[in-house]
Amino acid sequence: MNYSFDELITRRGSGSVKWDEMPSDDVLPLWVADMDFRAAPCIMDALRRRVEHGVFGYTFVDERYYDAIIRWFQRRHNWTINRDWIIYTTGVVPAISATLKALAKPGEKVVILTPVYNCFFSSIRNNQLQALEVPLLDDAQRIDFDALAKVLADPACTILLFCNPHNPGGRVWRQEELERVAELCAKNGVWLVSDEIHCELVFQGSTFTPFASLPTPLQSRIVTFNSPSKNFNTAGLQVANIICEDEDVRRRIDRAINDNEVCDVNPLGVEALIAAYNEGESWLEELLVYLHENYKLLCGFAKDNLKSWRVLPLEGTYLAWVDVSASGIDGDTTYRRLLNDAHVAVNAGSMYGKSGKNYIRMNLACPRKRLEEALVRIAKTLS
Repeated sequence: MNYSFDELITRRGSGSVKWDEMPSDDVLPLWVADMDFRAAPCIMDALRRRVEHGVFGYTFVDERYYDAIIRWFQRRHNWTINRDWIIYTTGVVPAISATLKALAKPGEKVVILTPVYNCFFSSIRNNQLQALEVPLLDDAQRIDFDALAKVLADPACTILLFCNPHNPGGRVWRQEELERVAELCAKNGVWLVSDEIHCELVFQGSTFTPFASLPTPLQSRIVTFNSPSKNFNTAGLQVANIICEDEDVRRRIDRAINDNEVCDVNPLGVEALIAAYNEGESWLEELLVYLHENYKLLCGFAKDNLKSWRVLPLEGTYLAWVDVSASGIDGDTTYRRLLNDAHVAVNAGSMYGKSGKNYIRMNLACPRKRLEEALVRIAKTLS
């Protein structure tokens, strides 16, 4: 391999949410979705060049930025994006909030397939909307299309807020699944809003399909969010994109972006995106191999040492979804025991919706030695 992901980088004391919010200095954090790896060398070089310039005023986003996005998604996902379809903002969560504000009126309903990313709930609530949960089937691995069709038929349902690849279930939805979802939305006149922030974190055997790349009658009613932040570990640089084909919808979203005051981005984030999409592909491919090996390590360790745990298949993301129900304790209790006794921080599945109560989510994006240490601690505590 050309890149090293085994380096144990000290993040505690760096202002890291993942590390510095822990209750004590000996806690190993496997929770919030950022990685413990250095960014790709091409990103580091681009940031050094920009820092050397020394002036960090308001940023004009030039054509290099748009060209990098367009070429990347065309090359990797066969998705042709028009430059005018792209609206930049500070992050995917602000993008979700602004889009909900633009497309729905207070009191209307937003459908989500749960368990799902916890900020979906807060974005819906903060815009005075109602969340309608449609539980996924088979440990968050399958869509209940009958239940989805029923709730989408509700005239008060305005938006389906979708997650592709799915967090926390780890599914990379197949094209035929996406097409069926799109058909249901089109039939009921529902906006399809798709969070695709984990789109590059897809393992061999699965293929990511951008929702908006599908030739569906819903095309003018699809809004996509993406960012290099999860895929290239640049979340702190604060840049993301909203992609929408319909001009009137873009105008409405752009108005909401400005109303929410999230229309200016970080100059370092702009340079990082350009470098990642233009030069970072080889680093990303090696990262995917390393992450999948970490997943296999978790599966093997759980089989031998944590027999009451069931690790669900992971097709994408670096977030393992684990059923702990056979242990006799739920996900909340497991989370507390691991934090207090093993000094390992995971996420309780209940934060992703009621259907996640018997699960935990584990972030595997760390050096293998650190993951091994965390697993040994967990096994010792739960034995």
